[in-house]
Amino acid sequence: MAEDTLSHFRMRIRRDTSAVADWLREMWTRRWFRWLGYLALAGLAGLLLIWAVFARDLPSVDQLRDYEPPLPTMVRDAEGKPVHSYARERRVQLAYSEYPPLLVRAFLAAEDKTFFEHGGIDYPGIASAIVTNLTNSGRPVGASTITQQVAKNLLLTNELSYRRKIREAILAMRIEDALTKEQILELYLNEIPLGRRAFGVQAAARAYFDKDVDELDLHEMAFLAILPKAPERYGRARFEDDAVARRNFVLGSMENNGWITAAQRDAARAMPLGLSESGNRAVAQVGGYYMEEVRRQLIAEFGETAEDGPLSVYAGGLWVRTPYDTKMQDATTRALRRGLIRYDAGKGWSGPIATIEADDQWASRLASSFIGIDYDGWRIAAVVSKSAGEARIGFSNGETGRLPASAASMRYRKTGGSAFDALRPGDLIAVKATGGGSYALKNIPEVSGGMVVESPHSGRIYAMQGGFDVRLSPFNRATQAERQPGSTIKPFVYAAALDNGMTPATMIVDGSFCVYQGARFGNKCFRNFGGAGGSGEHTMRWGLEQSRNLMTVRAASQIGMEPVVETIRTMGIGEHEPYLSTALGAGSTTVEKITNAYAMLANHGRELKPRVIDYAQDRRGKVIFPRNWRACDGCNMKDWDGKPMPRFAPSGEQLMDPMTAYQVVHMLEGVVQRGTAVRLRDLGIPLFGKTGTTSGPNDVWFVGGTPDVIAGVYIGFDQPRSMGGYAQGGSLAAPIFKDFALVALADRQPIPFAAPKGVRMVRIDRRSGRRVYGSWPTSDPKASIIWEAFKPESEPRRTIREEEITPARPAPRQDAPVRQDSGRRTDSEFLEDRGGII
Repeated sequence: MAEDTLSHFRMRIRRDTSAVADWLREMWTRRWFRWLGYLALAGLAGLLLIWAVFARDLPSVDQLRDYEPPLPTMVRDAEGKPVHSYARERRVQLAYSEYPPLLVRAFLAAEDKTFFEHGGIDYPGIASAIVTNLTNSGRPVGASTITQQVAKNLLLTNELSYRRKIREAILAMRIEDALTKEQILELYLNEIPLGRRAFGVQAAARAYFDKDVDELDLHEMAFLAILPKAPERYGRARFEDDAVARRNFVLGSMENNGWITAAQRDAARAMPLGLSESGNRAVAQVGGYYMEEVRRQLIAEFGETAEDGPLSVYAGGLWVRTPYDTKMQDATTRALRRGLIRYDAGKGWSGPIATIEADDQWASRLASSFIGIDYDGWRIAAVVSKSAGEARIGFSNGETGRLPASAASMRYRKTGGSAFDALRPGDLIAVKATGGGSYALKNIPEVSGGMVVESPHSGRIYAMQGGFDVRLSPFNRATQAERQPGSTIKPFVYAAALDNGMTPATMIVDGSFCVYQGARFGNKCFRNFGGAGGSGEHTMRWGLEQSRNLMTVRAASQIGMEPVVETIRTMGIGEHEPYLSTALGAGSTTVEKITNAYAMLANHGRELKPRVIDYAQDRRGKVIFPRNWRACDGCNMKDWDGKPMPRFAPSGEQLMDPMTAYQVVHMLEGVVQRGTAVRLRDLGIPLFGKTGTTSGPNDVWFVGGTPDVIAGVYIGFDQPRSMGGYAQGGSLAAPIFKDFALVALADRQPIPFAAPKGVRMVRIDRRSGRRVYGSWPTSDPKASIIWEAFKPESEPRRTIREEEITPARPAPRQDAPVRQDSGRRTDSEFLEDRGGII
């Protein structure tokens, strides 16, 4: 029974299949059916061919859901104000809701009126474009929708071909399935290239009108909407008529669609284009050596371009907070430049900055050199041609002017002739306008230098100047130039001495000091600055105030050079050899390092790490640098919760005994009051500091400051050579600090240097170092009785001997001045004339 059933079942299936086949054979005999079959096969083959040729390797639209456009890095100053950006393209990313509805409609009117109705492809528009292309031999026109433009800009290339258009259409349909209309518009408005290196509407609003999108007027919105068609054409002044006509067409289209009234249309059409030539003024673009140092550190940490990672400087969209202080930076830049010009004045013209070919492409060659200057109205010009009485000069924007021979008559220091005679076509020079199209030759100082301003509480660098102008020389002399520190190293020699049993009142002989160096080299004898001899026995304080070489090397010899170089190393100045010449600044360091070391002295010997970056955030606001950064809980509460204010615990290691650090600072206050930096005394604020002059003299220094601000500066030639026998830190570098302080510290409340716990202030006679009773220090900086800082149990003991109770009279001078004046002169006055050891 089971077998019969199975057999019957199988026979029935075969019978049904045979019926279908018979039906197909019967229908195939009919012509119309055969044609339908051929068409179906052809359609299937066509679909397979389209997929194989156009759609097989298309990128996935899923990546658009989390698309992150390359964004520039924005830098903010200490107050949070944007001051610089690192960008090769202008980009600002906004949410769709941040774009004004009227602006969106302007783009729809110009690019895709039926955007909210179609499914990614405008079929009537395609048909019209096909007809136009068949009847027109010019450049093919398209009918791309906004969705297709998104596909092209984000997923495809700009290849001009029908193959790309087909792929674009396929992707457009996929995008419409994957994203909402608002998401597509957001991508479009953020990414569309609009000229002037601007990508996206917000960046273009800044580039063309220096406004944000919510500040644009109707005619400005309509102008931006015409840019996708031809951004490099409509944004140029010579095509203004074409731009106005196209803008007015868009305004008319908006009115036809009911998005604006006729009155609005007419009012907007009456407006001029009003394009800005100044670019984006929302970001100051302060630039300079400071921002170049920030850029260098960011690139080292995150990479430069998108290929280096998602957090790169030029694509990662970082937000960087810096300690940059605009007022201090301006004061630093001005003070250093004035100091360089002051030294260089009267020495003649130093020659051309660079040279280019003086052909018909001179303007583009000058522009591509990226050489510039922003000092006192000076401009960089190229000598285009020269005649007997004047030279024709040109600028990077194509403008030209005249340089009369009389305005270039300064001496050319290399030949002794006039600078005008030395000019050659192609020379790049600095000039300043004198009126009527004429210019005068200016000289870029041949000498250079660097300056750093730092907080002694945190190590934050407020300002930095690494030369005259970063566009003239990108080499940052504040952080990259290794120079001999000269006498600015002496406070750390004496700090080592204080840690090894000496006190500021210890008597040290200022006398001849020689060291036997073996049979081959014999004796090495040290001298004070300028070859001056000794002056007898004095306190350590006096030796530091007057910067006496002989006292410094004698103190270093007494304690040994190993503690000295260890102190120098610990304070981050550098790795120096244990030779006595190191105690006089024979090693090398940078302005940044030595300034930071002085800041740590003011910070009671606690470690500081100089920094130009407070923190960096990614595009979503997450802090990604420094790695150990943590938020201050409760610091931004709206209302007080009744608990104590959050306070940060001191950070950094204790690198030096705080009492030693204060003793050094206290002695360095005397350098300003009556020593080699006495010209700073009339600033009238608590100051400490040290001048420095290296052998040659090749470099001159000053490092010091207040309890809140420390600055260091040096000037010298990039290829070290003598600056002249008169060059001294007190006469060249200290005035630069003074120019800075008069501006940068003018509105700061003067506060004294605070002594750490344990320091004992004792009255002593500053000449003999003896303890004084019955008399008190006065405000006179030259008074014989002063307060001196001692560690516990190191101060001079009580005594009953009369000569140790009564202030000592000044000892007879052992080093007479070169010439005798009618009035009596003090040691500091003599040393100021002779140079001391500085």
